[in-house]
Amino acid sequence: MKVTRRIALTLGAAALLATGCSGTGASGDQLTIGLAVSTLNNPFFVELQQGAQEMADRLGAKLTVVDAQNDATNQVNQVQTLVTQGVKAIILNPVDSKQSGPAAKAAETANIPLISVDRAVEGKVAAEVASNNVSGGSLAAIELGRATSGEVAHLKGIPGASASRDRGQGFEQGLNSGNIKVVASAVADFDRAKGLNETTNLLQGHPGLKGLFAENDEMALGAIKALGARAGKDVQVVGFDGTPDGLKAIQDGTLAATIAQQPKLLGSKAVEQAVHAAKGEPVQQVVDVEVKVITAKNVAEFVK
Repeated sequence: MKVTRRIALTLGAAALLATGCSGTGASGDQLTIGLAVSTLNNPFFVELQQGAQEMADRLGAKLTVVDAQNDATNQVNQVQTLVTQGVKAIILNPVDSKQSGPAAKAAETANIPLISVDRAVEGKVAAEVASNNVSGGSLAAIELGRATSGEVAHLKGIPGASASRDRGQGFEQGLNSGNIKVVASAVADFDRAKGLNETTNLLQGHPGLKGLFAENDEMALGAIKALGARAGKDVQVVGFDGTPDGLKAIQDGTLAATIAQQPKLLGSKAVEQAVHAAKGEPVQQVVDVEVKVITAKNVAEFVK
């Protein structure tokens, strides 16, 4: 993910912060790491949580998970509760990057290292763990241009989420790679049901659409349902995330491609950096997790 670099904590400062947290380095103490997720009503973030838990188990840390259910205000309250509980580091996957400032400030005030995962945080962080969403968006445009030509639509995620902003930016940058033109767009909040509704509305105004890019697989699957028999035939759809349902849609021929993140790896890398920060050890300030293009040609390599 190409994000605004707001990392104010140097490696040494991060170590000093972590050392100041009582008990983080004591032998025999189990580190408690907080994981604040935007929503677990999305397979992508369920996998991210699984990866985080697996790494926590491997490192002997306790993982406390809270689900904001896509409510930015609720998430700030949850992070403040984690601070009160005395966790030794917090991993934040913000609902809305722009509204994550108070959560970041709460962690900073309490001298608790904060790690952002998948989306940028508006505030001081010890490490950022994310995919390059701008690059992924460009790859999506390239794949859609390969799959079709003509008028296409763009389904956008949560407006305040850096992932949506960056994927959209990358998509626009990659549009010159093929003979496609965006004639309509709509916000569907990364939600499958909203993807269905918004695509239905888009088709009423633009019945001749030949393609659609959705900024995550959930919205893409909603679009596919709205398209019915047209999906994968006269209308090509490209998604983003590489979820199990997205991969199945590729196998079924209704989804042309998806840009796969690696949510388990995102989660595990975030916990890895959180444990380092909590122990006062050096952290990697920026951890980029590779994105991959999945089509019918290579989908078998990704299906579990």
